[in-house]
Amino acid sequence: MMSDPERIPVIIGVGQLVDRPDDPDRGLDSLGLMVAALNAADADGGGGLLADLDSLAIVDQISFHGLGKLCDPLAAAIGAAPAINYQSDAPHGDTPVRLLNEAVNRIGAGEVRLAAVVGGEALRTAAGRAAKTASGEDKSYNAVRQVATRRGANYTQAHGLAAPVDVYPLYENATRAAWGDSLAKAQFESAEIWSRFSEVAAQNEGAWIRKPVTPADILDVNERNRPIAFPYSKLMVANSSVNMGAGFIVASLAEARRRGIAEDRLIHVGMGAAAKEPANILKRDRYDHSVSMETSIRRTLALNGMTVEDLDCVELYSCFPCVPKMARRILGWPWDRPATVFGGLTFGGGPIANYMSHAIVSMVQKLRQEGRHGFLFANGGFATDNHCIVLGKQPIAAAAFPQDFDYQAEAEEKRGPVPELIKDYAGPATIESYTVFYGRNGAPRAGVVVARTPEGARTLAHVDVTDAAMLAFLTDGAAEPVGTEGRIVALDEGFGWRAA
Repeated sequence: MMSDPERIPVIIGVGQLVDRPDDPDRGLDSLGLMVAALNAADADGGGGLLADLDSLAIVDQISFHGLGKLCDPLAAAIGAAPAINYQSDAPHGDTPVRLLNEAVNRIGAGEVRLAAVVGGEALRTAAGRAAKTASGEDKSYNAVRQVATRRGANYTQAHGLAAPVDVYPLYENATRAAWGDSLAKAQFESAEIWSRFSEVAAQNEGAWIRKPVTPADILDVNERNRPIAFPYSKLMVANSSVNMGAGFIVASLAEARRRGIAEDRLIHVGMGAAAKEPANILKRDRYDHSVSMETSIRRTLALNGMTVEDLDCVELYSCFPCVPKMARRILGWPWDRPATVFGGLTFGGGPIANYMSHAIVSMVQKLRQEGRHGFLFANGGFATDNHCIVLGKQPIAAAAFPQDFDYQAEAEEKRGPVPELIKDYAGPATIESYTVFYGRNGAPRAGVVVARTPEGARTLAHVDVTDAAMLAFLTDGAAEPVGTEGRIVALDEGFGWRAA
Protein backbone atom coordinates (compact mmCIF):
# COMPACT_ATOMS: atom_id res chain seq x y z
CA MET A 1 0.00 0.00 0.00
CA MET A 2 1.18 3.51 -0.74
CA SER A 3 2.05 5.41 2.44
CA ASP A 4 2.58 8.94 1.13
CA PRO A 5 -0.75 10.78 1.69
CA GLU A 6 0.13 13.17 -1.13
CA ARG A 7 -0.22 10.22 -3.52
CA ILE A 8 -3.18 8.35 -2.06
CA PRO A 9 -6.39 9.14 -4.02
CA VAL A 10 -9.74 9.61 -2.30
CA ILE A 11 -13.13 10.76 -3.56
CA ILE A 12 -14.18 13.78 -1.51
CA GLY A 13 -17.25 15.20 -3.24
CA VAL A 14 -20.09 13.81 -5.35
CA GLY A 15 -23.15 15.33 -7.01
CA GLN A 16 -25.96 14.28 -9.33
CA LEU A 17 -29.28 15.67 -10.49
CA VAL A 18 -32.28 15.13 -12.73
CA ASP A 19 -33.94 17.96 -14.68
CA ARG A 20 -37.67 17.66 -15.50
CA PRO A 21 -38.78 20.87 -17.22
CA ASP A 22 -42.44 21.27 -18.15
CA ASP A 23 -41.25 23.17 -21.23
CA PRO A 24 -38.14 21.82 -23.00
CA ASP A 25 -37.09 25.38 -23.81
CA ARG A 26 -36.63 25.92 -20.08
CA GLY A 27 -34.59 22.77 -19.53
CA LEU A 28 -30.87 22.59 -18.91
CA ASP A 29 -28.67 21.52 -21.78
CA SER A 30 -25.81 19.07 -21.24
CA LEU A 31 -23.40 21.85 -20.25
CA GLY A 32 -25.87 23.21 -17.72
CA LEU A 33 -26.29 19.75 -16.21
CA MET A 34 -22.52 19.41 -15.85
CA VAL A 35 -22.22 22.76 -14.12
CA ALA A 36 -24.99 21.87 -11.68
CA ALA A 37 -23.49 18.44 -10.97
CA LEU A 38 -20.04 19.87 -10.22
CA ASN A 39 -21.49 22.57 -8.00
CA ALA A 40 -23.31 19.84 -6.08
CA ALA A 41 -20.09 17.83 -5.79
CA ASP A 42 -18.27 20.93 -4.59
CA ALA A 43 -20.87 21.52 -1.88
CA ASP A 44 -20.71 17.85 -0.88
CA GLY A 45 -16.95 18.20 -0.45
CA GLY A 46 -17.25 21.26 1.76
CA GLY A 47 -17.03 23.97 -0.90
CA GLY A 48 -14.18 25.96 -2.40
CA LEU A 49 -12.83 23.06 -4.46
CA LEU A 50 -13.66 23.99 -8.05
CA ALA A 51 -11.49 27.09 -8.28
CA ASP A 52 -8.47 25.02 -7.25
CA LEU A 53 -8.95 22.09 -9.65
CA ASP A 54 -5.75 20.84 -11.27
CA SER A 55 -7.60 18.51 -13.64
CA LEU A 56 -11.06 18.50 -15.24
CA ALA A 57 -12.23 15.54 -17.34
CA ILE A 58 -15.52 15.55 -19.26
CA VAL A 59 -17.54 12.59 -20.49
CA ASP A 60 -18.42 13.23 -24.15
CA GLN A 61 -22.14 13.88 -24.75
CA ILE A 62 -24.47 13.54 -27.74
CA SER A 63 -27.66 15.35 -26.79
CA PHE A 64 -26.34 18.83 -27.63
CA HIS A 65 -23.66 17.95 -30.15
CA GLY A 66 -23.63 21.49 -31.49
CA LEU A 67 -22.02 22.73 -28.28
CA GLY A 68 -18.75 21.20 -29.43
CA LYS A 69 -15.89 20.71 -26.98
CA LEU A 70 -17.02 21.78 -23.53
CA CYS A 71 -13.64 22.04 -21.81
CA ASP A 72 -13.26 25.81 -21.82
CA PRO A 73 -16.95 26.72 -21.38
CA LEU A 74 -17.32 24.36 -18.43
CA ALA A 75 -14.15 25.55 -16.73
CA ALA A 76 -15.28 29.16 -17.12
CA ALA A 77 -18.77 28.37 -15.80
CA ILE A 78 -17.43 26.83 -12.57
CA GLY A 79 -14.64 29.35 -12.09
CA ALA A 80 -11.82 26.87 -12.68
CA ALA A 81 -8.53 27.08 -14.55
CA PRO A 82 -7.17 23.52 -14.50
CA ALA A 83 -3.84 22.81 -16.16
CA ILE A 84 -5.31 19.51 -17.40
CA ASN A 85 -8.67 19.99 -19.11
CA TYR A 86 -9.99 17.46 -21.59
CA GLN A 87 -13.04 15.69 -22.99
CA SER A 88 -13.25 11.98 -23.80
CA ASP A 89 -12.85 11.16 -27.47
CA ALA A 90 -16.18 9.30 -27.67
CA PRO A 91 -19.28 8.64 -25.57
CA HIS A 92 -18.65 5.09 -24.38
CA GLY A 93 -20.22 3.59 -21.26
CA ASP A 94 -16.88 2.78 -19.64
CA THR A 95 -15.68 6.40 -19.89
CA PRO A 96 -16.43 7.63 -16.32
CA VAL A 97 -14.51 4.71 -14.77
CA ARG A 98 -11.62 5.25 -17.16
CA LEU A 99 -11.54 8.97 -16.32
CA LEU A 100 -11.59 8.10 -12.61
CA ASN A 101 -8.68 5.70 -13.14
CA GLU A 102 -6.76 8.40 -15.04
CA ALA A 103 -7.43 10.92 -12.25
CA VAL A 104 -6.14 8.63 -9.50
CA ASN A 105 -3.10 7.83 -11.63
CA ARG A 106 -2.27 11.52 -11.82
CA ILE A 107 -2.66 11.87 -8.07
CA GLY A 108 -0.51 8.78 -7.54
CA ALA A 109 2.15 10.26 -9.80
CA GLY A 110 2.11 13.52 -7.84
CA GLU A 111 0.95 15.50 -10.88
CA VAL A 112 -2.30 16.84 -9.39
CA ARG A 113 -3.96 17.30 -6.01
CA LEU A 114 -7.56 17.95 -7.07
CA ALA A 115 -9.33 16.39 -10.07
CA ALA A 116 -12.95 16.42 -11.21
CA VAL A 117 -14.87 14.14 -13.58
CA VAL A 118 -18.31 15.08 -14.90
CA GLY A 119 -20.87 14.34 -17.57
CA GLY A 120 -24.41 15.24 -18.50
CA GLU A 121 -27.02 14.32 -21.10
CA ALA A 122 -30.27 16.16 -21.85
CA LEU A 123 -31.72 13.87 -24.50
CA ARG A 124 -35.28 14.41 -23.28
CA THR A 125 -34.94 18.17 -23.58
CA ALA A 126 -33.22 17.86 -26.96
CA ALA A 127 -36.03 15.64 -28.24
CA GLY A 128 -38.67 18.02 -26.91
CA ARG A 129 -37.08 20.98 -28.65
CA ALA A 130 -36.72 19.00 -31.89
CA ALA A 131 -40.39 18.03 -31.76
CA LYS A 132 -41.39 21.69 -31.40
CA THR A 133 -39.65 22.61 -34.63
CA ALA A 134 -40.42 19.46 -36.63
CA SER A 135 -42.77 19.79 -39.56
CA GLY A 136 -45.86 17.65 -40.10
CA GLU A 137 -45.79 14.26 -38.42
CA ASP A 138 -42.01 13.95 -38.39
CA LYS A 139 -41.51 14.56 -34.70
CA SER A 140 -39.31 11.55 -33.95
CA TYR A 141 -35.81 12.14 -32.58
CA ASN A 142 -33.44 9.30 -31.81
CA ALA A 143 -30.00 10.67 -31.10
CA VAL A 144 -28.64 7.25 -30.18
CA ARG A 145 -29.53 5.74 -33.55
CA GLN A 146 -28.33 8.88 -35.36
CA VAL A 147 -24.90 8.52 -33.77
CA ALA A 148 -24.83 4.79 -34.50
CA THR A 149 -25.55 5.31 -38.20
CA ARG A 150 -23.42 8.43 -38.69
CA ARG A 151 -20.72 6.57 -40.59
CA GLY A 152 -23.15 5.45 -43.27
CA ALA A 153 -24.67 2.12 -44.21
CA ASN A 154 -22.56 -1.02 -44.01
CA TYR A 155 -23.04 -4.78 -44.02
CA THR A 156 -24.20 -5.05 -40.39
CA GLN A 157 -26.53 -2.05 -40.65
CA ALA A 158 -28.06 -3.47 -43.83
CA HIS A 159 -29.19 -6.39 -41.67
CA GLY A 160 -30.65 -4.12 -38.95
CA LEU A 161 -27.67 -4.22 -36.59
CA ALA A 162 -27.10 -0.48 -36.14
CA ALA A 163 -27.76 0.66 -32.56
CA PRO A 164 -26.86 -1.08 -29.28
CA VAL A 165 -30.45 -2.28 -28.79
CA ASP A 166 -30.11 -4.20 -32.06
CA VAL A 167 -26.85 -5.93 -31.15
CA TYR A 168 -27.10 -6.89 -27.48
CA PRO A 169 -29.88 -9.44 -28.13
CA LEU A 170 -27.28 -11.48 -30.03
CA TYR A 171 -25.43 -11.91 -26.73
CA GLU A 172 -28.66 -12.57 -24.83
CA ASN A 173 -29.75 -15.37 -27.13
CA ALA A 174 -26.28 -16.88 -27.43
CA THR A 175 -25.63 -16.91 -23.68
CA ARG A 176 -29.05 -18.40 -22.95
CA ALA A 177 -28.25 -21.32 -25.23
CA ALA A 178 -24.71 -21.72 -23.88
CA TRP A 179 -25.96 -21.80 -20.28
CA GLY A 180 -28.59 -24.38 -21.17
CA ASP A 181 -31.45 -22.15 -20.02
CA SER A 182 -34.93 -22.19 -21.45
CA LEU A 183 -36.35 -18.93 -22.74
CA ALA A 184 -38.66 -18.78 -19.73
CA LYS A 185 -35.81 -19.29 -17.26
CA ALA A 186 -33.61 -16.69 -18.94
CA GLN A 187 -36.40 -14.13 -19.04
CA PHE A 188 -37.23 -14.82 -15.40
CA GLU A 189 -33.62 -14.12 -14.39
CA SER A 190 -33.68 -10.84 -16.33
CA ALA A 191 -36.97 -9.82 -14.74
CA GLU A 192 -35.79 -10.63 -11.21
CA ILE A 193 -32.58 -8.61 -11.65
CA TRP A 194 -34.44 -5.70 -13.25
CA SER A 195 -37.10 -5.65 -10.53
CA ARG A 196 -34.37 -5.26 -7.91
CA PHE A 197 -32.91 -2.44 -9.99
CA SER A 198 -36.26 -0.66 -9.84
CA GLU A 199 -36.38 -1.04 -6.06
CA VAL A 200 -32.93 0.54 -5.71
CA ALA A 201 -33.89 3.38 -8.08
CA ALA A 202 -37.03 4.06 -6.04
CA GLN A 203 -34.81 4.92 -3.05
CA ASN A 204 -32.34 7.07 -5.00
CA GLU A 205 -33.09 10.77 -5.40
CA GLY A 206 -30.82 10.91 -8.45
CA ALA A 207 -32.76 8.22 -10.35
CA TRP A 208 -35.11 9.01 -13.23
CA ILE A 209 -37.90 6.46 -12.57
CA ARG A 210 -38.64 6.03 -8.87
CA LYS A 211 -41.50 3.56 -9.03
CA PRO A 212 -40.66 -0.08 -8.29
CA VAL A 213 -41.98 -2.76 -10.61
CA THR A 214 -42.40 -6.48 -10.07
CA PRO A 215 -40.85 -9.25 -12.17
CA ALA A 216 -44.34 -9.91 -13.53
CA ASP A 217 -44.58 -6.29 -14.68
CA ILE A 218 -41.32 -6.68 -16.60
CA LEU A 219 -42.35 -9.98 -18.18
CA ASP A 220 -45.80 -8.72 -19.21
CA VAL A 221 -45.44 -7.48 -22.79
CA ASN A 222 -48.19 -4.96 -23.56
CA GLU A 223 -48.74 -1.52 -25.07
CA ARG A 224 -46.78 0.17 -22.28
CA ASN A 225 -44.08 -2.48 -22.27
CA ARG A 226 -43.83 -3.15 -25.98
CA PRO A 227 -41.34 -5.55 -27.54
CA ILE A 228 -38.17 -3.87 -28.83
CA ALA A 229 -35.73 -6.54 -30.04
CA PHE A 230 -36.22 -10.18 -29.10
CA PRO A 231 -36.22 -11.09 -26.29
CA TYR A 232 -36.17 -7.56 -24.86
CA SER A 233 -39.15 -5.36 -24.10
CA LYS A 234 -39.15 -1.69 -23.15
CA LEU A 235 -38.66 -2.34 -19.43
CA MET A 236 -35.50 -4.35 -20.17
CA VAL A 237 -33.60 -1.75 -22.19
CA ALA A 238 -31.67 1.40 -21.34
CA ASN A 239 -33.84 4.50 -20.99
CA SER A 240 -31.96 7.32 -22.71
CA SER A 241 -34.89 9.75 -22.72
CA VAL A 242 -33.56 11.54 -19.64
CA ASN A 243 -31.99 14.79 -18.49
CA MET A 244 -29.30 13.87 -15.96
CA GLY A 245 -25.91 15.05 -14.78
CA ALA A 246 -23.35 13.62 -12.37
CA GLY A 247 -19.81 14.35 -11.31
CA PHE A 248 -17.28 13.71 -8.59
CA ILE A 249 -14.11 15.24 -7.18
CA VAL A 250 -10.97 13.26 -6.37
CA ALA A 251 -8.17 14.53 -4.15
CA SER A 252 -4.98 13.33 -2.58
CA LEU A 253 -5.50 12.21 0.99
CA ALA A 254 -3.12 14.96 2.11
CA GLU A 255 -5.15 17.63 0.27
CA ALA A 256 -8.37 16.32 1.78
CA ARG A 257 -6.86 16.58 5.25
CA ARG A 258 -5.50 20.05 4.59
CA ARG A 259 -9.04 21.11 3.74
CA GLY A 260 -10.41 19.61 6.91
CA ILE A 261 -12.66 17.04 5.27
CA ALA A 262 -13.80 14.48 7.82
CA GLU A 263 -12.23 11.04 7.44
CA ASP A 264 -15.64 9.34 7.35
CA ARG A 265 -16.48 11.31 4.20
CA LEU A 266 -13.48 10.00 2.28
CA ILE A 267 -13.80 7.04 -0.06
CA HIS A 268 -10.59 5.36 -1.16
CA VAL A 269 -9.99 4.24 -4.74
CA GLY A 270 -8.53 0.86 -5.60
CA MET A 271 -6.92 -0.52 -8.72
CA GLY A 272 -8.67 -0.82 -12.08
CA ALA A 273 -8.46 -2.97 -15.19
CA ALA A 274 -9.72 -2.50 -18.75
CA ALA A 275 -9.98 -4.53 -21.95
CA LYS A 276 -11.99 -4.38 -25.18
CA GLU A 277 -13.69 -6.55 -27.75
CA PRO A 278 -13.07 -5.78 -31.44
CA ALA A 279 -15.12 -2.76 -32.53
CA ASN A 280 -16.59 -4.73 -35.46
CA ILE A 281 -19.14 -7.07 -33.90
CA LEU A 282 -18.65 -9.60 -36.70
CA LYS A 283 -14.94 -9.90 -35.90
CA ARG A 284 -15.51 -11.30 -32.42
CA ASP A 285 -14.72 -14.88 -31.53
CA ARG A 286 -18.12 -15.58 -29.95
CA TYR A 287 -21.34 -14.11 -28.54
CA ASP A 288 -21.85 -16.34 -25.51
CA HIS A 289 -18.84 -14.96 -23.63
CA SER A 290 -16.52 -11.96 -23.59
CA VAL A 291 -12.84 -12.49 -22.84
CA SER A 292 -12.37 -8.75 -22.35
CA MET A 293 -15.19 -8.66 -19.77
CA GLU A 294 -13.74 -11.69 -18.01
CA THR A 295 -10.24 -10.22 -18.00
CA SER A 296 -11.28 -6.82 -16.66
CA ILE A 297 -13.37 -8.32 -13.84
CA ARG A 298 -10.96 -11.05 -12.74
CA ARG A 299 -7.90 -8.84 -13.06
CA THR A 300 -9.52 -6.08 -10.95
CA LEU A 301 -10.23 -8.54 -8.15
CA ALA A 302 -6.68 -9.87 -8.31
CA LEU A 303 -5.07 -6.42 -8.40
CA ASN A 304 -6.94 -5.45 -5.25
CA GLY A 305 -6.29 -8.78 -3.51
CA MET A 306 -10.01 -9.48 -3.23
CA THR A 307 -12.63 -12.12 -3.88
CA VAL A 308 -16.36 -11.64 -4.28
CA GLU A 309 -16.73 -12.28 -0.54
CA ASP A 310 -14.91 -8.99 0.12
CA LEU A 311 -17.56 -7.01 -1.78
CA ASP A 312 -20.56 -5.53 0.01
CA CYS A 313 -22.13 -3.90 -3.04
CA VAL A 314 -21.62 -3.82 -6.80
CA GLU A 315 -22.63 -1.88 -9.86
CA LEU A 316 -22.82 -4.20 -12.85
CA TYR A 317 -23.48 -2.19 -15.99
CA SER A 318 -27.04 -2.80 -17.12
CA CYS A 319 -27.80 -1.37 -20.54
CA PHE A 320 -29.41 -4.72 -21.41
CA PRO A 321 -29.86 -7.87 -19.27
CA CYS A 322 -27.17 -9.94 -20.97
CA VAL A 323 -24.44 -7.63 -19.61
CA PRO A 324 -25.02 -7.97 -15.84
CA LYS A 325 -25.98 -11.61 -16.34
CA MET A 326 -22.62 -12.31 -17.95
CA ALA A 327 -20.74 -10.15 -15.44
CA ARG A 328 -22.33 -11.65 -12.35
CA ARG A 329 -21.37 -15.16 -13.46
CA ILE A 330 -17.74 -14.13 -13.90
CA LEU A 331 -17.71 -12.22 -10.60
CA GLY A 332 -19.70 -14.82 -8.69
CA TRP A 333 -22.34 -12.30 -7.62
CA PRO A 334 -25.68 -13.95 -6.67
CA TRP A 335 -28.68 -13.14 -8.86
CA ASP A 336 -30.85 -12.50 -5.80
CA ARG A 337 -28.71 -9.61 -4.50
CA PRO A 338 -29.02 -6.14 -6.05
CA ALA A 339 -26.45 -5.65 -8.80
CA THR A 340 -26.68 -1.86 -8.61
CA VAL A 341 -26.36 0.99 -6.14
CA PHE A 342 -27.91 3.55 -8.50
CA GLY A 343 -30.86 1.81 -10.15
CA GLY A 344 -29.76 0.55 -13.55
CA LEU A 345 -30.05 2.13 -16.98
CA THR A 346 -33.78 1.43 -17.29
CA PHE A 347 -34.94 2.93 -13.99
CA GLY A 348 -31.98 4.96 -12.74
CA GLY A 349 -31.72 6.29 -16.27
CA GLY A 350 -29.43 5.81 -19.25
CA PRO A 351 -27.61 9.09 -19.98
CA ILE A 352 -25.52 7.48 -22.76
CA ALA A 353 -21.87 7.44 -21.61
CA ASN A 354 -22.35 9.04 -18.21
CA TYR A 355 -24.30 6.36 -16.36
CA MET A 356 -21.26 5.19 -14.42
CA SER A 357 -20.72 8.71 -13.05
CA HIS A 358 -24.09 8.30 -11.34
CA ALA A 359 -23.01 4.84 -10.19
CA ILE A 360 -19.80 6.25 -8.71
CA VAL A 361 -21.76 8.99 -6.92
CA SER A 362 -24.18 6.43 -5.50
CA MET A 363 -21.40 4.02 -4.55
CA VAL A 364 -19.66 6.77 -2.59
CA GLN A 365 -22.91 7.62 -0.82
CA LYS A 366 -23.55 3.93 -0.08
CA LEU A 367 -20.08 3.29 1.34
CA ARG A 368 -20.25 6.37 3.51
CA GLN A 369 -23.27 4.79 5.20
CA GLU A 370 -22.38 1.09 5.26
CA GLY A 371 -20.09 -1.62 3.96
CA ARG A 372 -16.39 -1.92 3.22
CA HIS A 373 -15.85 -2.34 -0.52
CA GLY A 374 -17.81 -1.69 -3.69
CA PHE A 375 -17.07 -3.06 -7.16
CA LEU A 376 -17.82 -1.04 -10.31
CA PHE A 377 -18.07 -2.76 -13.70
CA ALA A 378 -18.56 -0.50 -16.72
CA ASN A 379 -19.38 -1.57 -20.26
CA GLY A 380 -19.60 0.50 -23.43
CA GLY A 381 -20.18 0.42 -27.14
CA PHE A 382 -21.67 -2.83 -28.47
CA ALA A 383 -20.52 -4.97 -25.53
CA THR A 384 -17.14 -3.60 -26.57
CA ASP A 385 -15.42 -1.66 -23.78
CA ASN A 386 -14.93 -2.94 -20.24
CA HIS A 387 -13.38 -1.15 -17.25
CA CYS A 388 -13.66 -2.12 -13.60
CA ILE A 389 -12.46 -0.51 -10.37
CA VAL A 390 -12.94 -0.91 -6.63
CA LEU A 391 -13.88 1.71 -4.03
CA GLY A 392 -13.39 1.29 -0.30
CA LYS A 393 -14.43 2.83 2.98
CA GLN A 394 -10.87 2.27 4.25
CA PRO A 395 -7.53 2.29 2.42
CA ILE A 396 -7.15 -0.65 0.04
CA ALA A 397 -3.92 -2.38 0.98
CA ALA A 398 -2.96 -3.48 -2.52
CA ALA A 399 -3.61 -0.11 -4.18
CA ALA A 400 -0.58 1.65 -5.68
CA PHE A 401 -0.66 4.43 -8.26
CA PRO A 402 0.06 5.21 -11.00
CA GLN A 403 -0.87 1.86 -12.55
CA ASP A 404 -1.24 0.54 -16.07
CA PHE A 405 -4.90 -0.47 -16.25
CA ASP A 406 -4.70 -1.73 -19.85
CA TYR A 407 -5.00 -5.54 -19.90
CA GLN A 408 -5.76 -5.91 -23.58
CA ALA A 409 -2.82 -8.23 -24.22
CA GLU A 410 -4.05 -10.61 -21.52
CA ALA A 411 -7.54 -10.62 -23.03
CA GLU A 412 -6.17 -11.34 -26.49
CA GLU A 413 -4.32 -14.38 -25.18
CA LYS A 414 -7.68 -15.83 -24.10
CA ARG A 415 -9.51 -15.01 -27.33
CA GLY A 416 -10.53 -17.88 -29.55
CA PRO A 417 -10.18 -17.89 -33.33
CA VAL A 418 -12.30 -15.31 -35.13
CA PRO A 419 -14.41 -16.79 -37.93
CA GLU A 420 -13.89 -15.69 -41.51
CA LEU A 421 -16.70 -13.37 -42.65
CA ILE A 422 -18.46 -14.24 -45.92
CA LYS A 423 -20.97 -11.62 -47.05
CA ASP A 424 -22.42 -13.42 -50.08
CA TYR A 425 -22.86 -16.97 -48.81
CA ALA A 426 -25.77 -19.20 -49.80
CA GLY A 427 -26.14 -22.79 -48.65
CA PRO A 428 -26.49 -24.85 -45.46
CA ALA A 429 -25.70 -23.08 -42.19
CA THR A 430 -26.24 -23.18 -38.41
CA ILE A 431 -27.68 -20.41 -36.23
CA GLU A 432 -24.99 -18.83 -34.02
CA SER A 433 -27.38 -16.18 -32.69
CA TYR A 434 -30.31 -14.10 -33.85
CA THR A 435 -32.92 -11.49 -32.99
CA VAL A 436 -36.23 -10.10 -34.24
CA PHE A 437 -36.91 -6.35 -34.39
CA TYR A 438 -40.30 -4.82 -33.58
CA GLY A 439 -42.02 -1.60 -34.62
CA ARG A 440 -43.61 0.88 -32.24
CA ASN A 441 -46.94 -0.88 -32.80
CA GLY A 442 -45.49 -4.08 -31.36
CA ALA A 443 -45.49 -5.96 -34.66
CA PRO A 444 -42.33 -7.67 -35.94
CA ARG A 445 -40.71 -5.59 -38.68
CA ALA A 446 -37.47 -7.47 -39.44
CA GLY A 447 -35.05 -10.03 -38.11
CA VAL A 448 -31.50 -11.24 -38.53
CA VAL A 449 -29.65 -14.52 -38.10
CA VAL A 450 -25.92 -14.70 -37.43
CA ALA A 451 -25.00 -18.03 -39.00
CA ARG A 452 -22.01 -20.33 -39.38
CA THR A 453 -21.27 -22.21 -42.56
CA PRO A 454 -20.24 -25.89 -42.44
CA GLU A 455 -16.62 -24.69 -42.69
CA GLY A 456 -17.08 -22.39 -39.68
CA ALA A 457 -17.27 -19.04 -41.50
CA ARG A 458 -19.72 -16.39 -40.27
CA THR A 459 -22.43 -14.68 -42.32
CA LEU A 460 -25.70 -12.79 -41.87
CA ALA A 461 -29.17 -13.52 -43.22
CA HIS A 462 -32.50 -11.72 -43.10
CA VAL A 463 -35.51 -13.26 -41.35
CA ASP A 464 -38.84 -13.22 -43.17
CA VAL A 465 -41.15 -12.02 -40.37
CA THR A 466 -44.22 -12.75 -42.51
CA ASP A 467 -43.38 -16.44 -42.12
CA ALA A 468 -45.48 -17.25 -39.03
CA ALA A 469 -43.86 -20.64 -38.45
CA MET A 470 -40.37 -19.17 -38.66
CA LEU A 471 -41.27 -16.33 -36.30
CA ALA A 472 -42.80 -18.73 -33.77
CA PHE A 473 -39.74 -20.98 -33.88
CA LEU A 474 -37.44 -18.05 -33.11
CA THR A 475 -39.53 -16.48 -30.35
CA ASP A 476 -41.95 -18.87 -28.63
CA GLY A 477 -39.36 -20.74 -26.55
CA ALA A 478 -40.65 -24.21 -27.44
CA ALA A 479 -37.22 -25.11 -28.82
CA GLU A 480 -33.80 -23.46 -28.76
CA PRO A 481 -33.03 -21.91 -32.18
CA VAL A 482 -29.32 -21.40 -31.49
CA GLY A 483 -27.41 -24.35 -32.91
CA THR A 484 -30.15 -25.47 -35.27
CA GLU A 485 -29.48 -26.05 -38.94
CA GLY A 486 -31.09 -24.28 -41.86
CA ARG A 487 -30.28 -22.81 -45.23
CA ILE A 488 -29.38 -19.36 -46.52
CA VAL A 489 -30.87 -18.48 -49.88
CA ALA A 490 -30.12 -15.65 -52.29
CA LEU A 491 -32.90 -13.06 -52.59
CA ASP A 492 -33.44 -10.05 -54.82
CA GLU A 493 -32.08 -7.97 -51.90
CA GLY A 494 -29.49 -9.82 -49.85
CA PHE A 495 -29.78 -13.29 -48.37
CA GLY A 496 -32.55 -14.87 -46.33
CA TRP A 497 -32.73 -17.59 -43.68
CA ARG A 498 -34.84 -20.67 -44.26
CA ALA A 499 -35.53 -23.49 -41.82
CA ALA A 500 -34.08 -26.90 -42.65
